[in-house]
Amino acid sequence: MKKSMFTVLLVMLISTAMVSPVFAMGGSEDEATIEITGSTSVYPLMEELAAEFMEQNPGLTINVSGTGSGDGVTGANTGVAEIGMASRNLKSSEMGYGLDELVIAVDAIAVVVHPSNPVNTLTLDQIKGIYTGSITNWSQVGGANRPISVISREPGSGTRGAFEGVVGFADQLVAGAVEFDGTGGARAAAAGNENAIAYISLGSMAPEVKALAVNGVEATVENVVNGSYAISRPFLILYREDNIQDITKAFLEYMVSEEAQRDIVAKDFVPVR
Repeated sequence: MKKSMFTVLLVMLISTAMVSPVFAMGGSEDEATIEITGSTSVYPLMEELAAEFMEQNPGLTINVSGTGSGDGVTGANTGVAEIGMASRNLKSSEMGYGLDELVIAVDAIAVVVHPSNPVNTLTLDQIKGIYTGSITNWSQVGGANRPISVISREPGSGTRGAFEGVVGFADQLVAGAVEFDGTGGARAAAAGNENAIAYISLGSMAPEVKALAVNGVEATVENVVNGSYAISRPFLILYREDNIQDITKAFLEYMVSEEAQRDIVAKDFVPVR
């Protein structure tokens, strides 16, 4: 009888061990929390991915905070967050952290103005001139005789870092440019000022602003895919493979799954699948 009971218990333990991880797709009653911080541009996409994954995994809580790409890198490096979000490539000074990287989407950065602005396209050189101060009036680029109000993002923003890197004016922002924390602030500033120019994630476009073509190429997902649109950047997920939960690993796999890429990422961004 004792041997029979031991056998039953042993079989139960082996059976349990052979089951997929607790948080495999389909859910569990167990509870866990994933902390995510970083880029405000990646934030809306991550919120959607997290919401869907939590629905599939009852008992799981995913906390997402948009505080800037710099914080995403730091958070993942120090362990303050299991996952960091960055909307730019890592800087040379950050490469030594040894962080693992996962690209979950590619985003274009749209250069936006007020819808009433008659200018529809700018070259990269003209954009650089506006943001460094050599071009100060819309009449210099085919628009009305009005001063240009330059809108930028805050220091440390992944969008700003990617934009300055592609356009080619790092640390040369014109004096007097207004800096906003977050994509929403920059977009609202352009929407409320007929003389303004700003840059935002293509995935955050809204009818209240107009996206300019760059070098004659419109800011569309199709043009990002075919490589003709000049200003684009990766959405990076940063983590340490040896320091994350099994459920976090499952979430990373979900983010690049065919389901997530098709149903969530592809709505506003260029999917990686």
